[in-house]
Amino acid sequence: MTQGLLTAFVIGGLICVLAQLIIELTPYSITPAHILVGYVVGGAVLSGLGWYQPLVDFAGAGATVPLSGFGHMLVQGVVEAVGEEGLKGVFTGGLTASAFGITVALLMGFMVALVFNPKG
Repeated sequence: MTQGLLTAFVIGGLICVLAQLIIELTPYSITPAHILVGYVVGGAVLSGLGWYQPLVDFAGAGATVPLSGFGHMLVQGVVEAVGEEGLKGVFTGGLTASAFGITVALLMGFMVALVFNPKG
C-alpha cells in the first residue's frame, strides 16, 4: 500500500510540476486558466488515444485527481455511453460519468461559503 501512495504522490506531483514549469518558463503569458483548459483537453486527447489509461493503472489517484484525470473521465464516460446508447451517448456520457464529482464540488463549495463568509 505504501508503494501505491508513493507512486500516486510522485506522478501527481510531476504533473503539477510540469504545469508550474510551463507557467514559469514560457516566454509568453500562460495563466492558470490556460493550464486548466490544456490539462483537461490533454487528458481527453490522451484518453481518446488510449495512452492515459496505462498511466491511471500505474499511478492511481496520482493520475485521476489532477485536471487531466477529469478529461480522461469525460472521454471514458462518452466511450461507455456510446457503446450502450449509440449516438445519444456522445452527448450524455461525459456528464453522466462526471456528475457525482461535479455535484460534490458544488456542495462542498456551498458549505465552505456558508462557514467562511466569502466576500463577493
